[in-house]
Amino acid sequence: MRQAVERRSERTAEVHDPHPLWIDAVESVLESIDVTVVGRASTPEQALELVEEHRPSLLITETQTEARGMSGITLIRTACERVNALRVIVLGSSHDPADIDQAFDAGSIAYVLKTAHPADVAATIRQTFDHSVFLANAHSNGNGNSTAPDDAAEPVRTAPDEADVGLTRREREILALVSEGYSNRELAKMIWVTEQTVKFHLSNIYRKLDVSNRTEASRWAHKHRLVDPAGVNA
Repeated sequence: MRQAVERRSERTAEVHDPHPLWIDAVESVLESIDVTVVGRASTPEQALELVEEHRPSLLITETQTEARGMSGITLIRTACERVNALRVIVLGSSHDPADIDQAFDAGSIAYVLKTAHPADVAATIRQTFDHSVFLANAHSNGNGNSTAPDDAAEPVRTAPDEADVGLTRREREILALVSEGYSNRELAKMIWVTEQTVKFHLSNIYRKLDVSNRTEASRWAHKHRLVDPAGVNA
């Protein structure tokens, strides 16, 4: 299925999912917040073609696709390369932190589980346009363009080599924010994911650091200079 839709507003989106029922559901959410759907696609190849043709503001995509053909991750990376201003949100079925990190590394700016409430999906979409929430550290939109103010704090530090326990970029980011006292609910809003996704990341962090709770993880982060002690109480 490849379907182009007449453009009616400045805020435009393309929706990709293997299942038309999900496309219909997402289109309803988009219409409720005045975002026009300019393309619907059931395969990554069709989605990429429509992105290049219509150059939408936003691509909402699933990363879990059929084994044959282009992967969802390749779609995100290629679409971001070909349409520099494109924003990508993954509405995904996978709860695996590795899949979520892959999506972020490919260029998506948010990952929402398909079990999320439609209101949460709508709120995430609004944030991609309104930019009313920023992380404490400078962030890019996945294409190298910063979405944070010029005076935003520096990116999360990389711990010394001897403290390298295999944390991903996203896990380091979450660990630093946890160490600054943010709750799971606050973290979810700040990085545009669900609380369940934050919990999955924290579980991975605890396992890699061999700790059992937020306090011990925070202590590790401070010990290895992942956070700036002067900035925690700022």
